[in-house]
Amino acid sequence: MSSSISSFNPWRRMLGWFVASALGLLVFLFLFVSLIDPWGVLPLSPRLPRVPISTNARYSLPALAAAGRFDSAIVGSSSSRLLRPEVLDREFGGRFANLAMNAATAWEQSQMLGLFIRHHPAARTVIIGLDSAWCTEAPQRSSGRPFPEWMYAGSPWRGYGQMLNLYAVQEAASQLWVMLGLKRSRYGLDGYTSFVPPESAYDPARVAAGFARWGKPTDLPARHGEHVLPALPMLGDALRALPASTRKIVFFTPSHIALQGAPGSDYAESMAACKTDVTQMAAAVQNAVVVDFLIPSSITNTEASYWDPVHYRIPIADRLMADLAAATRGQATPDDRILLP
Repeated sequence: MSSSISSFNPWRRMLGWFVASALGLLVFLFLFVSLIDPWGVLPLSPRLPRVPISTNARYSLPALAAAGRFDSAIVGSSSSRLLRPEVLDREFGGRFANLAMNAATAWEQSQMLGLFIRHHPAARTVIIGLDSAWCTEAPQRSSGRPFPEWMYAGSPWRGYGQMLNLYAVQEAASQLWVMLGLKRSRYGLDGYTSFVPPESAYDPARVAAGFARWGKPTDLPARHGEHVLPALPMLGDALRALPASTRKIVFFTPSHIALQGAPGSDYAESMAACKTDVTQMAAAVQNAVVVDFLIPSSITNTEASYWDPVHYRIPIADRLMADLAAATRGQATPDDRILLP
């Protein structure tokens, strides 16, 4: 009997050591991730020189949306990402953050906008870039990329329950490497990064081949009936949540003419209905401007304006920013139509 007990004791000690080691490792990882706080959203994390670290902007940008150093923001999908905050600061005044996200659904954009509004009840300027995600797509919650809802709603204390997973550990390590100067930051401290190749790499033949691979809207004949635009109520809610003093600039981003739908098609009619509804929504609030770049123009008629039919080049982004500033002064340009006021 004593022999069997003595032979069992080493296994019990080994099991105890294993459990204690596993618990110790979990505690260490939890403390490591919580102290590094890779996304800058935890209430008790120490002040460290954090940067937006994750490739998925849905994780990287909430900290910027809540940051008090900004009083203005750009919200949209990748078709708004090339608007540079430093230029908008000069054009409009204030301190801009670019909170646009690649492939963001209308719902994801509304969550980002809502987060910014909650943390900036006296926002100076909000620019919202609209594309087909608002006008022709069903308002799906996710684009298929992970979306951390806990960062956008509720108490920030919920974040401590999200720190023990492999992704959090990976991003904490990445944040630490950036702090130590061993890794380059993915985004600027204002959320901007150029996601397109450098201008010196522009190749018209390659771009033309890419255009040929893109699909086009179907040219089904117009129904001439009421178009259901289920995502737009979220935009109306966001506009009404902004105070009257906030300058609200809504613009339709300039896709290439090939993606605008043939005249008389159902797609073109649906986009026209979307523009009408957005203009009516914006007219119901104060201090709003609606600018339409989704028209035939020297930008949209020219393949050389783009890397692909949706993503324009940096010089075009510079034109758009100047055009938006002109629109707030009531000055239309050949690139756009001012729909409101």
